[in-house]
Amino acid sequence: MCELSRIPICQHWTEQMYSERCHLSKLWRPLGDGTCLNGLLFLCIHSCGTLCFVKHHDTPIVKANNRSLSYLLLMSLMFCFLCSFFFIGLPNRAICVLQQVTFGIVFTVAVSTVLAKTVTVVLAFKVTDPGRRLRNFLVSGTPNYIIPICSLLQCVLCAIWLAVSPPFVDIDEHTLHGHIIIVCNKGSVTAFYCVLGYLACLALGSFTLAFLAKNLPDTFNEAKFLTFSMLVFFSVWVTFLPVYHSTKGKVMVAVEIFSILASSAGMLGCIFAPKIYIILMRPERNSTQKIREKSYFWTNISRILSNVKLVHTHQILGYSACV
Repeated sequence: MCELSRIPICQHWTEQMYSERCHLSKLWRPLGDGTCLNGLLFLCIHSCGTLCFVKHHDTPIVKANNRSLSYLLLMSLMFCFLCSFFFIGLPNRAICVLQQVTFGIVFTVAVSTVLAKTVTVVLAFKVTDPGRRLRNFLVSGTPNYIIPICSLLQCVLCAIWLAVSPPFVDIDEHTLHGHIIIVCNKGSVTAFYCVLGYLACLALGSFTLAFLAKNLPDTFNEAKFLTFSMLVFFSVWVTFLPVYHSTKGKVMVAVEIFSILASSAGMLGCIFAPKIYIILMRPERNSTQKIREKSYFWTNISRILSNVKLVHTHQILGYSACV
């Protein structure tokens, strides 16, 4: 994205001619620099968290939350932060395509990984009968197939988008008087909203399942963190839509970059920050004995509540019989 000052418009300019005669406006350089710094800052935080997880991969808190899915989620979040850099600098046709396709596929992998983690947690606690078919799904790792299936559907949507009306380099003459701004046009706005809508459906499904499982024992209370992460993700992109429509030019791109960074940081912080806090600051809670104590505690609490409900039911039935 750049500006051309007092340069005649020519539809037959090549990318090299654009590069030679295009300069970044001084007014918008702080915006690009700030975006780069924010992206690099989040990448550093993400790298520190990943190293902490890898270093303590044999600890109970890491093992209890499905290490393979956690690593896949960390990797996808890294690419989520990286895809924001496609929105900075002079655009060309390849960059315009990569902006939207990378955004859609990478975020789909991240959200579908959260969905797979949520389904795994729910099945682990809700399916206790060894003879039930759903338990066989859990043992065979069937929830992990959610990730490639959801990602494949998003790839199909992106392929249709590129086949029908792909993103392209466009010229904006109206945002700033006396300047010509080179921007990426999304091509089919409907396809862009379909990609966002598909992500919203995945996030809503993950949020619903995680919310239903939020009262599980504290040993596996990742469902609470998954709930908050999807709530942050959903809130950011719901807020993005009206703000995106009310802005133009570089501000519109800045809003999209902010939404990408904010939603990625929200998932990273909500899901992994509590675990890293326990690993680094409360190591006494990161032990098998502590997990067993919590499990024993919650088992006794459940039995007591069941007995209380049973006694209360008998009292009501007895009172009804007397009447």
